[in-house]
Amino acid sequence: MTSLVRNITVDCADAYAVAAFWGAVLDRPVVEDEDPSPGAVELLISTGSGPGLLFLTVPEPKSVKNRLHLDLQPQDRSRDEEVERLLALGATLVGDHRNPDGTGWATMADVEGNEFCVERSAAERAATKGS
Repeated sequence: MTSLVRNITVDCADAYAVAAFWGAVLDRPVVEDEDPSPGAVELLISTGSGPGLLFLTVPEPKSVKNRLHLDLQPQDRSRDEEVERLLALGATLVGDHRNPDGTGWATMADVEGNEFCVERSAAERAATKGS
């Protein structure tokens, strides 16, 4: 292997607030050797086996749609239940692409407007196989 994706980095106005949001979304703590206090400029959340999520405080505001985004697949609940949970954590619904037959996804934004999608769970995909 020539390279490995170690982290996915997100530029933020407030790394602490965005890391706290994503920590709650993924039920993962900030890595112990990072400073998880308000005002921290660099915070890392380990996702377990995949790349970490690194949040960096930068002076420039977000100005356009993300060119890269995360797609979330609920592990222990339905897509719609996950959308409701994320709304309660402070996310906003940006685009609703859910279909009456259960297919589709929801486009959401985190507490700083970074877009991400919520897909169907594996169980929902299996139930609508071929859709």
